[in-house]
Amino acid sequence: MPMPSFALYRLPHQDSYTSVVQTVGDTLELHSPVELNGRSGFVVAPFSVTAQYPLLLIRPDVVESQMVGRKCSCHQLLFSGGSVQSLRTVGTDSTCRPDRVSGPSGQTVRTVYSDSFNVFHRQLLTGRFRKVVLSRCLTIGHGPDVDAFSLFETACRSYPRLFIALVYTPKSGLWLTATPEVLLDRTADHWHTIALAGTMRMEGDDLLGEGEQMRWSAKNIEEQRLVATYIADQLKPYVSNLEEEGPRTVRAANLVHLRSDFTFTLLNNTRIGDLLQALHPTPAVCGLPKDDAYRFILANEPAPRQYYSGFMGPLDIDRQTSLYVSLRCMQITPDHFRLYAGGGLLKDSAEELEWQETEAKLETMKRCIAVK
Repeated sequence: MPMPSFALYRLPHQDSYTSVVQTVGDTLELHSPVELNGRSGFVVAPFSVTAQYPLLLIRPDVVESQMVGRKCSCHQLLFSGGSVQSLRTVGTDSTCRPDRVSGPSGQTVRTVYSDSFNVFHRQLLTGRFRKVVLSRCLTIGHGPDVDAFSLFETACRSYPRLFIALVYTPKSGLWLTATPEVLLDRTADHWHTIALAGTMRMEGDDLLGEGEQMRWSAKNIEEQRLVATYIADQLKPYVSNLEEEGPRTVRAANLVHLRSDFTFTLLNNTRIGDLLQALHPTPAVCGLPKDDAYRFILANEPAPRQYYSGFMGPLDIDRQTSLYVSLRCMQITPDHFRLYAGGGLLKDSAEELEWQETEAKLETMKRCIAVK
């Protein structure tokens, strides 16, 4: 019996998680966020919608809430044998560079990143972009006994401030994410999104707090300002009563970011897809000018992002909409983990600092799989 499409998700600061299972039929494949207008289900969107990586909508045939640490009623159906080996996954070809690239050059991921950084940074020095995001992918092999549900539980316990999701469809494969970035969230008739940019690693005594003592560099402040300005401009045609708060420092695992919050009323609640089309991808995962940065990333990054830096979450499931940008995530295949991380580059970015930022972001998923 083929594995059904499903999503397990836990909202930030919650003690329970929700399971969404599509029991029959194929997962709906869409060609644009605009096609989400008037629909409901669990959304799994890629960075770039293509025939190979479509926007997916899991129909909520069975929806159940359960306390973290307890199994949902569909657990046996979803995790027969407890292992990812039973999942029919896609994308297991070599689309992501491993720790050492095969071939006579013996290129390491560090030198691959260095080469990519130089290509991207030159565009900033010429003035083509004000910001552009460079991501990287790391492949880590694993044995035959990976328990996907246990990984989800580990992420829930380890990261109470983050949105945690374990998602599977035959088209996307199996993904685990622990992300801090809200794309679009609803509470009653009030809507919310954020601008999240700038990253620093917490160390020593700072880990005892929420990062309130961290001092931000001019580069991080400028990056966050660019993202916040873009978000505000994109919202204005679709909303009323727009209010902005921040920026403020927020903690996500052992990292801190600068965050501005936007609350508003949608002018038309049936046109959510139009707003998502305008927002995604945000400059936090793409760059500015957005359209040019988007095309440049697709043409020049060393590995396709697939569903990393897309977005996912419930869309109008029991009147709940909570969509998050898919950061701090990994794809789980029968023989390896594929981890993703990226960072925003500005004109004054330094390669070593940007590399260290991606290393810090990869730690979120590494801790879940006990890789030091």
